[in-house]
Amino acid sequence: MIRPKVLLPLLMVGVMLLAQPVYAHGFGERYDLPVPLGYYVVGAGLAVALSFVVLGFFVRGGAGPSGYPRYNLLKHRTSRAILTSPLLIVPIKLASVCLLGLLIFAGFFGDSDPSDNLAPTFIWIIWWVGMGFFVALVGNLWALVNPWAAIYEGVEWLYRRFSTDGSLSLNERYPEGWRMWPAAVTFFCFAWVENVYSENDLPARISLMVVAYSLLTLGGMVYFGKHTWLRNCEGFSVVFGFLSRFSPLEVRAAPPEVCADCDDTCLDQDGRCIDCYQCFEASATEAWVEEEEAGDGGSSTARQDGPQRELNIRPYAVSLARPERVDSSMLAVVILLLATVTFDGFSATSAWGHVQSFAADVSPGLNNPILNSATIANSIGLLLFPFVFYAVYVGFAHLMARMVRNTLSPSALARVFVYSLIPIALAYNIAHFLPLLLVAGQRIIPLASDPFGWGWDLFGTVMYNINIGVLGARTVWFLSVAVIVVGHIVAVYLAHRIAMRTFGDRRLAIASQYPMLLLMVLYTMVSLWIIGQPIVE
Repeated sequence: MIRPKVLLPLLMVGVMLLAQPVYAHGFGERYDLPVPLGYYVVGAGLAVALSFVVLGFFVRGGAGPSGYPRYNLLKHRTSRAILTSPLLIVPIKLASVCLLGLLIFAGFFGDSDPSDNLAPTFIWIIWWVGMGFFVALVGNLWALVNPWAAIYEGVEWLYRRFSTDGSLSLNERYPEGWRMWPAAVTFFCFAWVENVYSENDLPARISLMVVAYSLLTLGGMVYFGKHTWLRNCEGFSVVFGFLSRFSPLEVRAAPPEVCADCDDTCLDQDGRCIDCYQCFEASATEAWVEEEEAGDGGSSTARQDGPQRELNIRPYAVSLARPERVDSSMLAVVILLLATVTFDGFSATSAWGHVQSFAADVSPGLNNPILNSATIANSIGLLLFPFVFYAVYVGFAHLMARMVRNTLSPSALARVFVYSLIPIALAYNIAHFLPLLLVAGQRIIPLASDPFGWGWDLFGTVMYNINIGVLGARTVWFLSVAVIVVGHIVAVYLAHRIAMRTFGDRRLAIASQYPMLLLMVLYTMVSLWIIGQPIVE
């Protein structure tokens, strides 16, 4: 049995190899650490290991489906009228559609220089990085502003006004075996464009890809139905949905029959579907809720626009510990999320630079702007990383199965605990991309005045100069360390709660977590090593 005290020698491995200066991602600013990098790496690993000891001593209960405090923002008539009003929701959706059109137009007809065109900065920094942070730290805004869903809803509304068919969709049967694999494929393609494709910042290329993805998404919603496509195939809805499980906002809806595809494990004790924005939206027109109103010593019943729905404030991360049936496609999406963002960081290290140099040496004649040695090396690396992550994760699940000798197979244990990896992915995402968002993201200020690079100055901000000192290298480094350590501690906590619920016995639950602890400690160290590597040498 792996004991916590065995971790210390493992943590010390490589300390002397890690003593080097650190550069803040996206700054090119050198920051010499007061102590070697290895000390930070080992210290972070020890902090995560210590959290396991503390949690094992104090945390006793398992995670139930809804056993946590929450407050319903739709509880009161006034707040419900405001938050669910079409006067609020429709303009937001319309603005999202207009913004999509603006970005496509900017890409095709604006300046071809990425720094003078709205599309690259907005899509890669403001939307992809910023939206990822928002859905995880606040709530699933993407479910509201998804422009493709809004376009479909608008066209369907017009279709119903002039047709007796009722639905724009063909509502063809979705193949059961597909599950979320289409979302995994589309997200991997997006990750390839982000990390490998050499022309991913060219405005015209971006607009072309956005148009192609728009046609695919709209066509899929017409063929299978909007909710089915968004739940299983639209990569961003799936990824942002997973990240939003960490957030302090949740939705609940009843009755559950409005969403026939939902599993019964996503229901609370009152029969409401949790964290399913498709159910929350669909239920608005499927049922009604009774409301008691005091008046003249009696009561009256008021019919509402939708059923009993909840928009709750809850503690962070509690939804990740809820019992839910996780299939292999959902496991694949979470592994992809963690592996691709890790590859993004690792590909900027000198270690990967040696791999690219080797690829260039073995293929000196391959120098096409699109297909070249760097593209091939990065493509292979991006493809291998998810398989390596999966193999390592399932390997530790095998160790877990040996520790507890439970009836659950290693693959089943891997699925049960996979949501505990989401805080790790989120923490690394924040540590890796926060400087990019805060520094390069400032480009949106002058671009708001001149989105097409045509010499406009609509808001008087075109002369704004980026403040690269908004976060110093020292601040970025210590913030990265703190975020990564906290993310792993949250993951340890979630894994412990899941283990208590899964095994029922505290001794078995703690024993099962030794392999998971070792995995999380090792990834803490690897994450900090990657973040700490020089970006500019």
